[in-house]
Amino acid sequence: MNKMKSGVIFTIVGVVLMVVGCVLLKTVADPHGIMIVFPYVCLGLGCGSFGHGIGNVVNERTMKNHPELKKQAEIESKDERNQAVSNRAKGKAFDLMLLLFGALMIIFVLMQADMTIILMMVVAYLIITGVFICYLVKYQKEM
Repeated sequence: MNKMKSGVIFTIVGVVLMVVGCVLLKTVADPHGIMIVFPYVCLGLGCGSFGHGIGNVVNERTMKNHPELKKQAEIESKDERNQAVSNRAKGKAFDLMLLLFGALMIIFVLMQADMTIILMMVVAYLIITGVFICYLVKYQKEM
């Protein structure tokens, strides 16, 4: 499936999710359980999907009409310097994310938040750290 078709599909799914979220917000009078947050989840996912899809559609149409822009964008995306800068920025963001996750876990513990929330954050933190260690070992073996 090409990018234009996937962009159109994402846009349509986004609009449908936004409509479902709005309808649920207006029609459910006394929400209980998951229905308290489900309309907002639909709205959030719908907005994200719509934005991603419409961005792909506009980008593909622009590139289709201007082949010189498409060629320039391909050159820039494959440039080693740009990739090195991007990887360095990702590394800095990862370092900050680890600190923030740790701080948030401590804050939630001190606030005596629900144990399931704390455990979910701990599991996410451990998964991220585990993936980091796996790739670190993999890349060290390659070099």
